[in-house]
Amino acid sequence: MGSQQFGHDLPTINRICEEIKAAHDLGLEICMVVGGGNIFRGMNAAEAGMERASADYMGMLATVMNALALQNALEHMGIDTRVLSAITMNEVSEPFVRRRAIRHLERGRIVICAAGTGNPFFTTDTAAALRAIELGCEALLKGTQVDGVYSADPKKDSSATRYDELTYKKVLENDLKVMDGSAIALARENNLPIIVFSLHEEDSLKQVIQGKGISTIIK
Repeated sequence: MGSQQFGHDLPTINRICEEIKAAHDLGLEICMVVGGGNIFRGMNAAEAGMERASADYMGMLATVMNALALQNALEHMGIDTRVLSAITMNEVSEPFVRRRAIRHLERGRIVICAAGTGNPFFTTDTAAALRAIELGCEALLKGTQVDGVYSADPKKDSSATRYDELTYKKVLENDLKVMDGSAIALARENNLPIIVFSLHEEDSLKQVIQGKGISTIIK
């Protein structure tokens, strides 16, 4: 959503997709899981009184809109993509089928996974960990608002310190708000490294993939 309060900022989407293209051009197989917080946040709606399951389904639908926006931008850059949704929407996406997703990756396409896990009560973080494990990804990269994991919110606490490396255990024990506990536990059980970096820094995704730049590694 860029500097807007909600919705889609096309220059921001294009910049993010340029970062993804640069990583793809390195010869990597890339699977993306996109959230929907710029349109609708299910947890916020549930806290305001909406039934949690309905709120979560609405949030999942928002992720499909974001997936289509990313697909449009990437294909304008000449990159073949496929949107695979955990909620069946044949007119705009393919259903998520693990073997189909793997074939798309093998053929050089970027796979964009939408609608989370397809189930309420699970976050996009958990969906990302699940898809990464299902598809045999070497790492889970989380592009976020800050350049790694901090001991506290750096926007609110100037004394917060950034970690270069963390264990899954420490993240869970210290309740560090990098991803929800289910996602961290799933990654730990399957030895999936998590790399947290800022999406706001130029070339950040490519830098992280090449072992450069600033990030926090959880393993």
